[in-house]
Amino acid sequence: MTAPPQIDVGSIRAIDVHVHLEPDGDATATDAAARKYFGESGAPRDPRALADYYRSRKIAFVVFAVDERLTGRRQVTNEEVVKFAADNRDIAIPFASIDPHRGQEGVEEAKRLVSAGAVRGLKLHPPVQQFFPDDTLAYPLYEVFAAAGLPVVFHTGHSGIGTAMPGGGGVRLKYGNPMPIDDVAVDFPGMPIIMAHPSFPWQDEAISICLHKPNVYIDLSGWSPKYFSPTLVQYANSRLKHKVMFGSDYPFITPDRWLADFETISIRDDVRPLILKANAVKLLGLSTA
Repeated sequence: MTAPPQIDVGSIRAIDVHVHLEPDGDATATDAAARKYFGESGAPRDPRALADYYRSRKIAFVVFAVDERLTGRRQVTNEEVVKFAADNRDIAIPFASIDPHRGQEGVEEAKRLVSAGAVRGLKLHPPVQQFFPDDTLAYPLYEVFAAAGLPVVFHTGHSGIGTAMPGGGGVRLKYGNPMPIDDVAVDFPGMPIIMAHPSFPWQDEAISICLHKPNVYIDLSGWSPKYFSPTLVQYANSRLKHKVMFGSDYPFITPDRWLADFETISIRDDVRPLILKANAVKLLGLSTA
């Protein structure tokens, strides 16, 4: 049994639910294009420096890699993510990532990780992993996490990965449409689902799904808050105030930048603590004792 996170919820000021453990020194064309799209954040990618960055800011975080074979980037394994989180369990919450195309072998890895208590959720990136969320190809994976009551994160909307590369680097944006996630929410009503990112150009669809399905949430990563649509801000302030969460998309966007821009938008004072921390504490089942 892997030791669970030991986060002192009372001592942290926020929880970032969207952090990538990236290969340090990646020099692929895909990585260069992503840096150009997001702007050079200057965020350290070395695991120790990443942990120090968050610890110094009193921010806990969900961490994962992306299991994919489209971009040519070096794969960070689930074992690396689990070890990193174990070494930093005072601030890090590990999620697995498993490409649904791996079939039964991937399902068996998921079962091992979940039964060992090594991970607290699953991260999927349909545009890069090249599948629609409602494809039954992925359902055996969902069954593993649904049985454990653990959340599944889906990338939604536009992809910074592949932007401006010839042919978009092979990334097909159609897989980022959030509407197929509605089917997953129907078929797995007890499985928490997090739609990652403002879902441009399908933001209204994402809001509708989140509003309609009790088990669906939105993380606000991958975009500076100053670019959030008025509709997203409106619903975050009202009917979805308990269902939206802070996420940065580190290292592409840092918490420093995200939080500074978050201060400039018209989120109600009573809603800010929910988005920054309380909603994630509840969804992730973190102890407040």
